[in-house]
Amino acid sequence: MPAVEPGKIRNLAVAGHRGTGKTSLVEALLFQSGATTRLGTVEAGTTVSDWDEEERKRQLSLQASICHVLWRESKLNLIDTPGDAGFQGDLLAAIRVVEGVVLVVSGVMGVEVQTGRIWKRADDLGLARCLVVNMLDRERADFFRVLSQLKAQLSPHCVAVEIPIGAEHELSGVVDLLQMKAYISPEGGKEGAPAEIPAEIADTVAEYREKLLDAIVETDEALMERYLEGEEIGGEELARALEQAALRGEVFPVACAVATKNLGSTALLDLLVEGMPSPVEQDVPAGLGEVGTGAFVFKTIADPFAGRINVFRVIGGTVKSDSTLTNPRTRGKERLGQILVMQGKEHVVAEAAVEGDIVAIAKLKETMTGDALLETDRHIELPSIGFPEPVMSFAITPKAKGDEEKMATALRRLAEEDPTLVLRRDPQTGEQLLSGMSQMHVEVAVERLKRRFSVEVELHQPRVPYLETIRKEARGHGRYKKQTGGRGQFGDCHIEIEPIGADAGYEFLDKIVGGVIPQSYRPAVDKGIQEAMLRGELAGAPVKGVRVRLVDGSYHTVDSSEMAFKIAGSMAWKQAYEQADPVVLEPIMEIEVTVPDEAVGAVNGDLNSRRGRLQGMEPQGGMTSIKAEVPMSEILTYSQSLTSLTGGRGDYHMQFVRYEEVPAHIAQKIVEQVKKEREEDQGH
Repeated sequence: MPAVEPGKIRNLAVAGHRGTGKTSLVEALLFQSGATTRLGTVEAGTTVSDWDEEERKRQLSLQASICHVLWRESKLNLIDTPGDAGFQGDLLAAIRVVEGVVLVVSGVMGVEVQTGRIWKRADDLGLARCLVVNMLDRERADFFRVLSQLKAQLSPHCVAVEIPIGAEHELSGVVDLLQMKAYISPEGGKEGAPAEIPAEIADTVAEYREKLLDAIVETDEALMERYLEGEEIGGEELARALEQAALRGEVFPVACAVATKNLGSTALLDLLVEGMPSPVEQDVPAGLGEVGTGAFVFKTIADPFAGRINVFRVIGGTVKSDSTLTNPRTRGKERLGQILVMQGKEHVVAEAAVEGDIVAIAKLKETMTGDALLETDRHIELPSIGFPEPVMSFAITPKAKGDEEKMATALRRLAEEDPTLVLRRDPQTGEQLLSGMSQMHVEVAVERLKRRFSVEVELHQPRVPYLETIRKEARGHGRYKKQTGGRGQFGDCHIEIEPIGADAGYEFLDKIVGGVIPQSYRPAVDKGIQEAMLRGELAGAPVKGVRVRLVDGSYHTVDSSEMAFKIAGSMAWKQAYEQADPVVLEPIMEIEVTVPDEAVGAVNGDLNSRRGRLQGMEPQGGMTSIKAEVPMSEILTYSQSLTSLTGGRGDYHMQFVRYEEVPAHIAQKIVEQVKKEREEDQGH
């Protein structure tokens, strides 16, 4: 792999909504540049970047894939990112290590949910952006309609640098407005040399060329003066001015393409070299500043054969194979083996990687996603990639008994690769919960467990973590007396309980006067009550929001013991609890749903049917954001419903807000279900 200086590198995340043709676009760029010898397709499972078996089966990118092309003496590192919101962890990590985002938009659908979210994230990070309107040969595709939409919904600074020749099935090529050249459809082969611009679109070309010139010269006073004086400004000078304007976020170039036919690839490659910044023109995107020689790890691949592979961006100096760097998180040293230059699942070995380059290393000991590797041993504050919290959980059990540890180990390996995948044990229900960003996200993890680690598991809907509490004060008396041969058991206590709000948890107050219960036995009463509160009498759920006062009791100088008072405490609790008007509480989730405007009525109606309470709506240019509060029990299977209601264009995320009392008729069903389960358990 020939060495490339930092100024000739372009690090670009290829991003966009699901189904906009990102992977096909990367494939076309690889083919046109000569990095591959054939144009692979998603349908045939022959693309370089979708190499995972699950991706080929689903015809969908499920993880970020790193590829590179060499074009005009520059190296373009292309990170093909997933468009499905369930796999956005890799997207968020990728855009922390690039200078530019290639935002791919469907020529039919235009701006979609993920388009806006990616744009905002790139805006927050100050990244340069270019947009590619793809699929322009499809029925109802319209470049100029989508261009207007981009200007209205993303930025008025979106400006066409290319326009199509023809439309839909009659699309025959594209015009590069910077260089004033036409590229005619190559019909699946490589694009040939530039052609003359067809005379029939000369007026349209002149109109959009003028708009492009206006947009560029407005960002450069010296250029503006020359332009107003009627001076002809050359393509190379315009390209340099465009690059600076793109770096400052003053112009967002819009290109056009039909990736599956390799149309528009040459002009796009030129644009990426000419119009996107290099690592030397932008601050270190990971926010690590001047750290000397070092790297920032943004992705981990859990390979069952090669072990852990860490993908990183060099943030300073030159990183060499067989060198040693320090991980500031672990304070441990890592010996670097071979440096790997990625091309999908394939790689070539390099001796070193210069500042700004993106490469990989296998078999590091402790380094994970989000870590840095530095030449010097120093403590630094690492920037957070900002992975979102998982929104959907499933109870997970191994199919084979005794595979629990094997399952947990394999899931930990997958979580190293994807930090948005979380395995935890629910302390209340005792279930192992696998949480992810969507149902498909969790299902893909299960498929990978089976294929990579030979672990088969079953998924179940998790139990809702209900709580119980009381609504009024009550008294209870517990007297435990047992006489056997020899020493007996005796404990006697009186308690008072009152509600203090579920958020307050539990309080125990010792109000014993005169030593009617010795000090040494009183903690045992507390312990007995707390153990009894772990499983309430209604739904078998933990009890919260109670203050207990120990007010009276008696003891026996010989027969009393801690165990006797612990049992007496639990007996007193149960008696008081029954009289304290106990109720079941359920977790309430705050949900934000983003849907197409035409689906708002159906989605609101569905949320109402789930006992949801609408909190507000906000239009977002063709989409609407709906905020609501909904009981967790009503939303465990929401993903499938939202997909059905919105034709797959809806998206949501949610978080816990508080516990609320369950309506009486629903609480009754919960209590009856728990009673039935207890009877079945006793029957066994």
